[in-house]
Amino acid sequence: MDEPTEVPDAPPTLPSRTAFLLAFLSVVIAGCFGGIIGYGLADISAEEGGGAGPVFAALLGAVLAAGGVGIVAVLVLRAQAEWHKTAPEDDPREPGG
Repeated sequence: MDEPTEVPDAPPTLPSRTAFLLAFLSVVIAGCFGGIIGYGLADISAEEGGGAGPVFAALLGAVLAAGGVGIVAVLVLRAQAEWHKTAPEDDPREPGG
């Protein structure tokens, strides 16, 4: 079944679904990698096999990495929305009135 490519109630400056999907996937991937890095750093620095330290570090690394990439993704989506706005010279209304 064919799905409509445009949502009728969506604002014209809304970024595409592909952009939203890429932003979401980048946050998820960054969270996974942040968790891996956090676990690895805590596991290397832990004496006696770790315990809860590496797990806490993995959680902290995942949250920090996903949060940082999430901020960048929101800024990129906002910039993309700005690019889709019409330029002032394209506005058919008279300036100042």
